[in-house]
Amino acid sequence: MFSILLVLLIIVSVFMTGLILLQKSEGSGISGSSASSMLGGMLTGASAGNFLTRLTAWLAVIFFVLCAALALVSSNMNTSKQQSELRNEIVVQENANAPAETVPATTDTPSK
Repeated sequence: MFSILLVLLIIVSVFMTGLILLQKSEGSGISGSSASSMLGGMLTGASAGNFLTRLTAWLAVIFFVLCAALALVSSNMNTSKQQSELRNEIVVQENANAPAETVPATTDTPSK
């Protein structure tokens, strides 16, 4: 489960980075003239900004949800491991502190 969530987080991160680089910045960015030539005019002007902004927002939400899920899964994995280690330590300490079995002392009285 942890591995699947981690792979999804990496994929979302890469897509989100690409989308952020495509967005128009003060210096016109990549989305200015090259986006219209790359995508056949689909992302031109204001529609490109709205689409990329919305898609980036959705990817950001997915990114944070995946981060929270990874933290939850990770904490559950560590907690169960810590509990089992704690149980083992308690058992070892109980065995070490347990008094040795005492053999009842027999009093040998000489017979007369």
